[in-house]
Amino acid sequence: MKGIKFLIIAIVIPLFAFTSLHKYYISVTHVNYVEEKESIQLISRIFIDDFESALKSNYDETIVLAEENEAGIINTYMDRYLQENIKLKVNNKDVIFNFIGKEYEGDIVKCYLEVQNVKNIKTFYISNSVLFDLQKDQQNIIKTKIYSKNKSVILTSNNLNALLKFD
Repeated sequence: MKGIKFLIIAIVIPLFAFTSLHKYYISVTHVNYVEEKESIQLISRIFIDDFESALKSNYDETIVLAEENEAGIINTYMDRYLQENIKLKVNNKDVIFNFIGKEYEGDIVKCYLEVQNVKNIKTFYISNSVLFDLQKDQQNIIKTKIYSKNKSVILTSNNLNALLKFD
């Protein structure tokens, strides 16, 4: 009987030693149209460690996010990375967003983006490949509120874009 217990323990313990918690690779972007300001406001929430890895991989190996005395170039790198990986169209016309800034909240960085001078929206197209260069399991969730209509989509490495209609 002791031999069977020993055998079970000898088999089970190594299994636990090599088991790790699965990490999820997700970002969430909220898109809100403020009609009276003729503005599309976006807030992208990205895990700090993942975003830091992307910036290191693409621009500068010495980048460290969420430091007390963070390098001034960080905003430039964030803006460039987001401009390269998020593409928007309103009514089938390319639009460019402005990087307003960022703030850290726990293990998340919130990036604030804005498209100005948007008089109306019939169609809204978004392509979001943020972090797909690092992780093929990445999912980018897009939640929109345009004309009081809420719509959501999940973008993956196999489906990088969405076209939403607001007729």
